[in-house]
Amino acid sequence: MTPRGRCRPSALFPLLVLPLLAACQGAEKAPAADSAVGASPAPAAAAPPDTSWRPLFDGASLAGWHHYKAPGAPVQGWSVEDSALVRTGKGGDIVTDAMYSNFELELEWQVAPGGNSGIMYRVDPSGEATYLTGPEMQVLDDAAHADGKNALTSAGSAYALYAPSAKVVKPAGEWNAVRLVVKGNHVEHWLNGTQVVTYELGSPDWQAKKAASKFATVAGYGAFARGHLALQDHGDRVAYRRIRLRELP
Repeated sequence: MTPRGRCRPSALFPLLVLPLLAACQGAEKAPAADSAVGASPAPAAAAPPDTSWRPLFDGASLAGWHHYKAPGAPVQGWSVEDSALVRTGKGGDIVTDAMYSNFELELEWQVAPGGNSGIMYRVDPSGEATYLTGPEMQVLDDAAHADGKNALTSAGSAYALYAPSAKVVKPAGEWNAVRLVVKGNHVEHWLNGTQVVTYELGSPDWQAKKAASKFATVAGYGAFARGHLALQDHGDRVAYRRIRLRELP
């Protein structure tokens, strides 16, 4: 017999527990819903393409190039082979149609055994030859060409003025990567990922080295703020590819 005024525990238990269980289940479901919403973040925006670089060689034609002092004339002695611009016969130096002042140039070159060529910049049409106004980054098979015996005329040098700080040129028949930076009077030569030469055009050091070189009496050498890029025909087979440039302020 149950005492008067008391409730049976078994009768009250479901009435108390069921609301608590319902509240707990609702609380557990809410974070799950929030987690599902946050599980799919918006994708990051793709980086815009770098349009500052422009190709100087399309890999299929000689468009954009002409013989020094002969714009519009057919190019002789240079052809396209395996997407490379190749000196295959006598023709003379070729230069870009456009002229540049401040820029970063990238390309790859390959020479035949004993081969010799060069990359000139700020070449002015007033000179009798490209190398009389445009400073040159030497392209050479150091192992087999006589110029390789002198650091001042070896691969990567500022021809006849500044020797490369490291010998990183690859053997004839292999591709060498060039980066040439020209900004104001500041110039950097990079070969196969290594900065091998740096100088300031017109500086006392430059003037002293010029005076001690074969360019001592060439008034216009390295004196122009703007000019063509040139690839030298030195009588040997040489190939250039992946030629691109971006102008600098």
